[in-house]
Amino acid sequence: MATGKRKRILIRGTYFDYPSLFLIVFLLLFGLMMVYSISSYKASVSIGDSAYYAKRQLLFGGVGFIVMLLVSKIRYQILRTWSMVIIILTVLLLLSVFVIGKASNGSTRWINIGVISFQPSEIAKLSLIIYTAHICTAKSGYLKTFIGTAIVMLIPIGCVVIIAVENLSTAVICAVIVIAIWFVATPKPIYLLFVAIGGALFLYLFITFFSYRGDRLEAWRDPEHSANGYQTMQALYAIGSGGLFGRGLGQSVQKLGYIPEAHNDMIFSVVCEELGIIGGAALIIVFVLLLWRFRFIAEGAPDRFGALLVVGVIAHLGFQVILNISVVTNLLPNTGVTLPFISYGGSSLSFLLLELGVVLSVSRQIVPIGNEKEVAR
Repeated sequence: MATGKRKRILIRGTYFDYPSLFLIVFLLLFGLMMVYSISSYKASVSIGDSAYYAKRQLLFGGVGFIVMLLVSKIRYQILRTWSMVIIILTVLLLLSVFVIGKASNGSTRWINIGVISFQPSEIAKLSLIIYTAHICTAKSGYLKTFIGTAIVMLIPIGCVVIIAVENLSTAVICAVIVIAIWFVATPKPIYLLFVAIGGALFLYLFITFFSYRGDRLEAWRDPEHSANGYQTMQALYAIGSGGLFGRGLGQSVQKLGYIPEAHNDMIFSVVCEELGIIGGAALIIVFVLLLWRFRFIAEGAPDRFGALLVVGVIAHLGFQVILNISVVTNLLPNTGVTLPFISYGGSSLSFLLLELGVVLSVSRQIVPIGNEKEVAR
């Protein structure tokens, strides 16, 4: 009996996507290198330990990597059983932010439990991927009508609205995740048009009623003369001064107190300053390769639920990379979104690796061509 239960939970598959694993390891090590290079000056001056931020990133990345490998050995199908519990707990966490949340930079996004500090919105990304993939699989018939779609998407939309109150940029990412999974599950362009109109109206209302978001738009349009455009201008100076080949690893000038929190949201600008436009482009190519491998996993997934899980992760990772780089290069207003794998941040990195563990779990159940009879036991 115990053996049977083990077989239902653990995977003993015939395939594992090692190219994805290699790209993940590369991004983790590259991110750790850049966090140390960029944060060493600040850490040395303010804390007295030049490797302080790098050591914390190594801790979270190492633990997250081990958890990712462990999750990859568990059948992702069990997530369907717990999807409702997961989304309910996530909603409660999101609501608890308004009661016990910690304010930071004008917004209340963090929850502190002892020495642990995290953003429930980071958990919400994975929860929405799991729940939306499940509901689009279980209630696929509802997606044939607009009213049915609205009913099915009620909980995901509610989560996005709750997140948007204090964290509009993360709410947009979560909305993109939900829309991507829904669209792949039932591609109806006319529905997508309604969603786009509704999303544009939603953003307009939030920008109108929350003045600090209007200030970000002003800084985006004219960062040179805006009181809030300093960070953007310094990031652009960093990219421009790096030129084609960069100043050299560790030789950034803008990281020496010019770019606020250079190791966080604006880290891509210092990557370009130290490694040049070529280095920045190479990093983007690595992200593209990883997303391409994930597409391969989604296409080979043994069931609809697994495919939609991977689609959600692709939407999350891809859109967040685009959003961060667009902000750094001033193609979009400042949003405070980190660059996955590269920016400093323990909670965001940990939950991202948890997502990737689910993707690798799907990859373990792919049956290679020629081994169709070798079903994962």
